[in-house]
Amino acid sequence: MNALPLRLFVHVEEPSAKEALDALLPKLIGPRQLDTRVIEHGGKASLLNNLPNRLRGYAAMPAEHVRVMVLVDRDREECHTLKARLEEAARDAGMPTKTHPTASGHFRVVNRIVIEELEAWFIGDIEALRTAFPRLPASLGQRAPFRNPDAVPGGTWEALHRALQRSGYYVASDRLPKIELARLVAKQMRPERNRSASFRTFVHGLDALVSESDAKLTG
Repeated sequence: MNALPLRLFVHVEEPSAKEALDALLPKLIGPRQLDTRVIEHGGKASLLNNLPNRLRGYAAMPAEHVRVMVLVDRDREECHTLKARLEEAARDAGMPTKTHPTASGHFRVVNRIVIEELEAWFIGDIEALRTAFPRLPASLGQRAPFRNPDAVPGGTWEALHRALQRSGYYVASDRLPKIELARLVAKQMRPERNRSASFRTFVHGLDALVSESDAKLTG
């Protein structure tokens, strides 16, 4: 058995995503021994620009000790085009992905897209939202536009902001305070009850990534 711990690097766009994952990853990883680092890039454009060099750096590290997850918002972009760009960066760096693994089926990178935005994950757990903001109505998840967290019309964060304002939160703010929201809601979230399909896809990808054994990766 290898003495060094498995290192997991998670790349995200913004501080709000880092805030959320810092709270969520311990719940998702459980007792598995991982050295985890969430890296935020100050925006989607910066992440996409920085990613090729980052991946080349990871490719030079021992395969048995490094995993990489990349998480970006779709933001109304064409999903397949965005995913193809992420996959191309990994391929050019020589890093096999879950979508494009080695001939024996192994991988070091998982690319995931949040549809539409991170706030969809919060809408997917109404109980967590209501624990953080108790004045929100219990029926919120059954109301339009929140029945499908990943298809909120008119903008995900905007719709959530309006719902919070109607319940007396952030009424003087023109924009949703995303970092504060992530801090308050993510620590209340229970992954098993989340209704967001993109959140569940993220969880499945993370589980597959960290479950890849050292023997498989080096074999």
